[in-house]
Amino acid sequence: MYDLLIKNARVIDGTGAPWYYGDVAVKDGKIAAVGKLSGDAAETVDAGGLYLTPGFIDIHSHSDDSIIGCPTAESRILQGVTTDVGGNCGGSEAPSGTYPSMADFLSAVEQARPSINSATLVGHGTVRKAVMGYSREEATDGQIADMQALTAKAMEDGAFGISTGLIYPPSCYSTTDELVRVVSAVAPYGGYYATHMRNESFDVVKSVEEALHVAKEAGVRLQISHHKVTHKADWQVSCKTTVAMIERARRQGLDVTCDQYPYRASATSMSSNVPSWAFEGGVDAMLARLRDHETRAVLREQSNASHEGRWCDIYVAHVHTEKNQWMVGKSITDIAEALGGKDPADTCFDIVLDENNHVGEINFGMCEEDIEYIMSRPFVMPGSDGEAMPLTAPGKPHPRNYGTFVRVLAHYCRDRGLFPLETAVQKMTALPASRLGLTDRGVLKEGMWADLVLFDVEKLRDDPDFLNPQQACSGIRRVYVNGVLTGLEGKHTGARAGHVLRKK
Repeated sequence: MYDLLIKNARVIDGTGAPWYYGDVAVKDGKIAAVGKLSGDAAETVDAGGLYLTPGFIDIHSHSDDSIIGCPTAESRILQGVTTDVGGNCGGSEAPSGTYPSMADFLSAVEQARPSINSATLVGHGTVRKAVMGYSREEATDGQIADMQALTAKAMEDGAFGISTGLIYPPSCYSTTDELVRVVSAVAPYGGYYATHMRNESFDVVKSVEEALHVAKEAGVRLQISHHKVTHKADWQVSCKTTVAMIERARRQGLDVTCDQYPYRASATSMSSNVPSWAFEGGVDAMLARLRDHETRAVLREQSNASHEGRWCDIYVAHVHTEKNQWMVGKSITDIAEALGGKDPADTCFDIVLDENNHVGEINFGMCEEDIEYIMSRPFVMPGSDGEAMPLTAPGKPHPRNYGTFVRVLAHYCRDRGLFPLETAVQKMTALPASRLGLTDRGVLKEGMWADLVLFDVEKLRDDPDFLNPQQACSGIRRVYVNGVLTGLEGKHTGARAGHVLRKK
């Protein structure tokens, strides 16, 4: 007697093997059998020839910052994501004042009963802040030892590796030697290193060199986060160099993979446009510098120089105050013009001040040719860089939060023909599972947890867009998390059957 029997599906098992007609049975949250099956079940679903795959694994998310507040995670479930990896870009919820240890944080996630399976990395920026605050000073041997100890403790508590966000304070203040030594603390636990590199623009090649060096010297596997090139002059050039560097490193024995979101625009905090030295001492110190007339003049000059020709590509995604709601969806250039021809850097700084640094941006900085070139590599997997959000989220958040995985399947796989459907699924399932070291998810076979997605490939559509991002994707018919129906025809069932995953 099975709990669930899905019959007459085109099964894509996640390994990259060709699809086949088959049935999948579920018992006690796990896959009990795969093949041509008979027998009784509490529920039988006729797939009618639709595709059945493992649940999608988002290797690069920031749901650790939101899963407790939004445990139903509609933005994840309704695009087929059943497992999320947070703690990316150098920022994790622990160790911090709220959660002194990773064990405390993971316990809090369990108490929230999320709809998705949740895993996390420990953030180098979080660890550095715990030891040194927002100091720009070079870390001493003692401080590095303290960072190593906090990192090791997070791994013992269940983190899967360590991440850096090397454009964000305080991670950006670290030396390469510091990174090697702190990252090496995850090596004894089999953890990996995920890096938002120092520069994804004109110095992207040097940044890849540093990432490869750190991973090699630390003796760990490398995950290059949201790989892209944002310097227009280097579009269709630099990515070919970085891909060749990664391929050479793999030939030489370094285990390096990448993730990528399938959009021309990135998203981050608006304060990322403020020169990094202004953050010394923390966010409050940065805000004080923006208020100081003389300091602001220097920041304005530097920011305008580094953003020449770019302010028109940076849009306000969300704000908290009512008075600035009119800015949402508009570029810094448009807002500056509406304010009487105001200086664009001053416009940006004033928004950051008005919103007390709680303001997000969307930045159109990539080209489609680079996206497709990177995506087609076998070592590249989708990663949304998004988070758990409801369909009622305010503002205009990046559509990657809601549509990353369906966009890869519908646009780049089906419509653009970059790779077979089986390859697309493998990039979303077995490949990230392998990077995490998961042996019980990512493939459809007996004994694996029953994270499943049933979809109609012809009707798949990434409906979330930049104007109306808070939407479910078309074509995702059913989503199961640990054998429990959680998404049905574009609606959340209310089920919260996710597990907190800990590194073993």
